[in-house]
Amino acid sequence: MKKLTVSTLLILVTLVISGCKSDQASTPREPLESTVSQNERSKSNSLVVYFTVPEASGTDTVAGASRVVNDGEVLGNTQQIAQWISEATNSDIFEVITEEAYPADHDELVDQAEDELENNVRPTVSSQIENLSNYDTIFIGYPIWWSDLPKPMYSFFDEVDFSGKKIIPFSTHGGSGFSRTITTITDLEPDAQVKLNEGLTISRNDIADSQETVIDWLNSLELSNE
Repeated sequence: MKKLTVSTLLILVTLVISGCKSDQASTPREPLESTVSQNERSKSNSLVVYFTVPEASGTDTVAGASRVVNDGEVLGNTQQIAQWISEATNSDIFEVITEEAYPADHDELVDQAEDELENNVRPTVSSQIENLSNYDTIFIGYPIWWSDLPKPMYSFFDEVDFSGKKIIPFSTHGGSGFSRTITTITDLEPDAQVKLNEGLTISRNDIADSQETVIDWLNSLELSNE
């Protein structure tokens, strides 16, 4: 009887342990993705969006229209400003990318931009913003092409609804400032709060030395991370 009792107890203990392991394995863990999303939300309520086409040929790096060199890395002018904003505000950053790449040659790029403007072309945008609801303030940057928004930005605004968001524009230009682009953004996003007097535009000739200007501008804005 004693041997039988011990054997029975061993079987019962084994069954209990197996049952516990089974319960633990069936309990789902909280996905890592939800933790990452929460960290992003707690980091900043701002997002930096930009479009850029750094030219690789047809123009001198120092005096050219669309690129700067930072620690040996070639960046688009607008990309450089976007990175400074992102770093200073601890914000996520998003690049507007088209399905068809633009030419890297200056003259070819200018001609294509003019053709798109004249024919009201809407290039297809391949990148998409995830979790737009996480952000309240959207910095949006772009170069000025023929005194207008680059046509990919029209496509971008056609696809993304910024209703209720605060939009702060920034641009790079060759002498035209913002031109009429802020009014255009207001027309394309009528339910957003487009900050007409809070934007920043910088000449393409001054980008490399403009980090302090960008920081001073950010300090002048009423930004909240609540």
